[in-house]
Amino acid sequence: MPDDLTALPEGGAVKPTNLSAALSERYLAYAMSTITARSLPDVRDGLKPVHRRLLWAMHQLKLDPAAGFKKCARIVGDVMGKYHPHGDASIYEAMVRLAQEFAARYPLVEGQGNFGNIDGDNAAAMRYTEARLTAIASAMLEGIEENAVDFRATYDGEEQEPIVLPAAFPNLLANGANGIAVGMATSIPPHNAGELCAAALALIENPKAGIDELLRHVPGPDFPTGGVMIESPEAVREAYATGRGGFRIRARWEKEQLKNGTWQVVVTEIPYQVAKSRLIEQIAQLMEEKKLPLLADIRDESTDVVRVVLEPKSRTVDPAVLMETLFRATPLESRVSLNMNVLDASRTPRVMGLKEVLRAWLDHRHEVLVRRSQHRLDAIARRLEILDGYLVAYLNLDEVIRIIREEDHPKPVLVSTFSLTEVQAEAILNMRLRSLRKLEEMEIRREHKKLSAEQKSLQALLGSEKLRWKTLAGQIAATREKFGEETGIGRRRTAIDAAPAAVVIDERAFIEREPITVILSEKGWIRALKGHVPLETEHKFKEGDRLRFALHAETTDRICLFATNGKSFTIKAEALPRGRGDGQPVRLMVELTNEDEVVELFVWREGRKYLVAADDGRGFVVRSEDLVAEKRTGKQVLTLEAPNEAAACVPVEGDTVAIIGTNRKLLVFPLEQVPEMTRGRGVALQGYRDGRLSDVKVFQGTAGLSWRIGERVRLETDLTTWRGNRAGAGRQPPNGFPRNNRFG
Repeated sequence: MPDDLTALPEGGAVKPTNLSAALSERYLAYAMSTITARSLPDVRDGLKPVHRRLLWAMHQLKLDPAAGFKKCARIVGDVMGKYHPHGDASIYEAMVRLAQEFAARYPLVEGQGNFGNIDGDNAAAMRYTEARLTAIASAMLEGIEENAVDFRATYDGEEQEPIVLPAAFPNLLANGANGIAVGMATSIPPHNAGELCAAALALIENPKAGIDELLRHVPGPDFPTGGVMIESPEAVREAYATGRGGFRIRARWEKEQLKNGTWQVVVTEIPYQVAKSRLIEQIAQLMEEKKLPLLADIRDESTDVVRVVLEPKSRTVDPAVLMETLFRATPLESRVSLNMNVLDASRTPRVMGLKEVLRAWLDHRHEVLVRRSQHRLDAIARRLEILDGYLVAYLNLDEVIRIIREEDHPKPVLVSTFSLTEVQAEAILNMRLRSLRKLEEMEIRREHKKLSAEQKSLQALLGSEKLRWKTLAGQIAATREKFGEETGIGRRRTAIDAAPAAVVIDERAFIEREPITVILSEKGWIRALKGHVPLETEHKFKEGDRLRFALHAETTDRICLFATNGKSFTIKAEALPRGRGDGQPVRLMVELTNEDEVVELFVWREGRKYLVAADDGRGFVVRSEDLVAEKRTGKQVLTLEAPNEAAACVPVEGDTVAIIGTNRKLLVFPLEQVPEMTRGRGVALQGYRDGRLSDVKVFQGTAGLSWRIGERVRLETDLTTWRGNRAGAGRQPPNGFPRNNRFG
C-alpha cells in the first residue's frame, strides 16, 4: 500500500488532499453547473434548461395550440419528475413568466386563469391554472422528431431530452433573457421578431454586412409594455456592436385637455418590468415628502389598459417640465441594461454582439435544415425500398402467391427468386389481401413517383449550400410573415425617439409665485410679509431694534446680501420666515459672523451690474451673475486687507460715478475708468489723506447728480467743479449737501 494512503477497517482508504485544491475543484464544478445548466441561455434557441424542459414536456403531453388545456400542476409534475429535479415553485414561476403578456414579448405558453398582472400581483396556485403551447412555441419545436437536434439522457437515465430546440423563431433576442450565474450575468431585452427576421435575411444576402446595415432593420428593443426609447443612436450602435450597453426607456404620456382651461397628464404605457402599483406608491410617497411640488394628485384609472392620471398643481405648469421632474425622480424613466452573455454552440459562455448572435442562430438553423433533410431522405429511401418490393410482387403476383402457399419458408425463397432484400421480402409477406387490387398498384406507382421526385430535390438541396441558404431564407421570410410587423402580436410597441433635449427645470417653477415684502432690521433679523406692503410703513421690532432694509419681491426671487467682509450671499425668497413675528436672524441662514454687518440687500436680477467698494476707496464693477452664491458660506467678491471693510454695493444705472468720503470731498468721474472684474481688490476710486469712503453713486451724467434732503430731492446739473479722474481727491460738495455724506 502506498505511503500516502491510510487503511480503513472496511478495506477502503483515505487519500490526503490539499483543502484549497479540493475547494477550488468543487467550487469550479458548481460554478460551471450554474453557468451552463441554470442561468445563461443558449444562443441558438434563447432558452435556459428549465424553459426548454417545460416546452418539451408540454410537447410530450400533446399540448399543442389546437389541443385543450391541462392543469399547470400536471405539467410542472411531469417536468420535475422526468427532466428537472428542482423545486416545483421555481418551475411554475418560469412557466408563469413564459405566459405573461407584459413580461414576455412573444409568450411561449398560453395560460388560462390568473397568471398575475402588471401591478406585480402573483399568479394563482398551479392547481387552479391551465396552460398549453402557443404557435410560437410550436415553431420553436418544429421538426424536433426529425433528428433536427441531439438528445441526451435525463438526470435519472430513464428519458431523453433535447440539448437544444430547432428554434424556427429567433427567440433569444425576441423574448430576451435575464440571469445571474457565478461571476457573470446576462441581460438581454426583448426585440421585434419581424425586425430580427429582416436583419437575418440581410445577413444571408450579405454575410459581410456590418452593424450599421443590421441596425437599419433592428433600431432597438421592443418591449411588451411599450414605452419610448430615448437613447442616442451612437450609444445604441456601441451597445449592439459590443454586446454591452443599455437603453433609457420612458413612459408614454399625453396631455388631456379638460374644461375651463385645465388639463391633466395621462400615462398609457410604463417602462418594462416596472410594477404599476409600486410605481404609484413611490410617486405618492414623493408627493408626501414635498419632493414633487408641481404634482397635485395621482390616480390609477387602469383596467386591462394602463391609465395613470397625473394632475398638476397649476394650469400654468408646463406639461413637459412636470414630466421631466417625474422622469428624474421616479421609475417613469428606467434604464434597461444590455449584456449579451450567452452559451455558444460549444456551450462556452461569452459576450456576443448583434451580428454574432444572428449569425449563431442562422448557423443553427442551417444545421437543422441539413439534419431534417437527411432524416427525410433516409425515410424516403426506406419507403422506396419497400415500394420497389411491392412493384416486384405486382409484376410476379401469381408466382409470389404460389411461393407463399407452397413453401414452408417463403421468405428466403422470395429473396433468392426475385433478388429482394430482407426488408422487401418482409413487407411483401405482411401485405394484406386487399392490397392486391389493381387500384392499389396504381397508388403505389404514384407514391413511388412522388417520393422519387422529392428524393431528387433533397439530394440537390444537400448538394448545394447556395440552395440551402435560399431555402432557409424562405423559411425565415415565412416566419416573418406569420409573426412580423403586419400581425397583431408582431407590431412594434416601443417607439424609437431621439435623445430628448435637456429640459432646463427652473426651481422657481416649483414655487407658487406671490408678492412679499422683505424686512431686515438693524440687528440682523429678517422676515417676509405677505403682499407688497408700502415701504414707508412702520413695523414692530424687538426692543432697541429698528428697520434697516425693506424691499418688494416675489416668492420666486432670490435675495442678494452684500456684507462688510466683502462676501456676497444668496437667499431664496420662499425660504424666508413668514408671519407676524420677528423673523429669524439672518446669520442663521448664511454664515455671517457677529463682527460682520449687512452693507446692501436687494432682489437679484439677471444681466445687471453693481459697483462694489471698500472703505479705503478701492472698488470695481461686478456682474450680478458673479454675485450669486449657491452655498451658505457665500462668495468672496471684494478682497480686503485689514482693517478695511466693504462699504458699498450700488447698482450701475448710468455712465458717471460720484463718490464722497468722510473728509467731505466729492469727486465725479466717468464710469469707463472703473474696470469690470469677477473678484479682487479693484482700483482706487478716490484718494484719501485723512478720510474713508462714505458713499458712492452711479448716475447719468447728462441728467445731473441728485441727492435727498428729508422729503425733498435736490438736483445739481453743473458738475464741472467736481469732475476729475478716478483716484482724485475731490472738492467740497455743493451747498446744501447732507451732513451725513449720503446721496440718499
